[in-house]
Amino acid sequence: MKKITAIVLALSLLMMGAAFADTLTMGTNAAFPPYEYYEEGVIVGIDAEIAAAICEKLGYDLEIIDMDFGNLISSVASGKIDFAMAGMTKTPEREESVNFTVTYAIGVQSVIVPEGSAITTIDDLYAEGNTYMIGVQQGTTGDIYCTDDFGDDHVAKYLTGADAVAALVAGKIDCVIIDNNPAKAFVEANEGLTILDTDYSEEEYAIAIALDNTDLLNSINAALEELIAEGVVDEIIAKYIPVE
Repeated sequence: MKKITAIVLALSLLMMGAAFADTLTMGTNAAFPPYEYYEEGVIVGIDAEIAAAICEKLGYDLEIIDMDFGNLISSVASGKIDFAMAGMTKTPEREESVNFTVTYAIGVQSVIVPEGSAITTIDDLYAEGNTYMIGVQQGTTGDIYCTDDFGDDHVAKYLTGADAVAALVAGKIDCVIIDNNPAKAFVEANEGLTILDTDYSEEEYAIAIALDNTDLLNSINAALEELIAEGVVDEIIAKYIPVE
């Protein structure tokens, strides 16, 4: 079955001819460890390795472009980049502008607080009359969900997750809501912070592709499904997020 799928992929690419360039460009925001971050000047991480595996299977070189998270969807939709991977969640709003591949990972939004914080559970954030200020990375699902749940007056938006955590350490905000794996990295790097035991939300990560680029969507989906079936995606994730 794998050989048949590979042959179908190859024939599909031949039929498309010059539909794609020899290189596929991936947009990301390389401040989201372990999904994407810099190591010795090179962008590495879960998304970078999965994208490289997809491109290898399809016969393309990969170029990764670092940009603000908030610009990724518009850059995909306008054709400035071929696809976006940045621990990006499928949402109805984003699906109005781009297509998404099959899910390749599950993300959990966690809450970072200072040790000894009055915020001990998610319920404390929803308590009537609370005045907590929540830090988020602008444009992420943490931003979207928190703004919907708590209102703009209770949400402080930062360009990066690191900026939000720095504000928390400085006492400018009361907590940060961000993906669990970056949350662990930030807590490890900043003494005096901890993660609540209860999760804020759970979401599906996928690759964003332009609405009118169905050929690329189908090709990447086929390659990604092969990599999932072969266990390659799980191996990459386990490399960066060891099973506890």
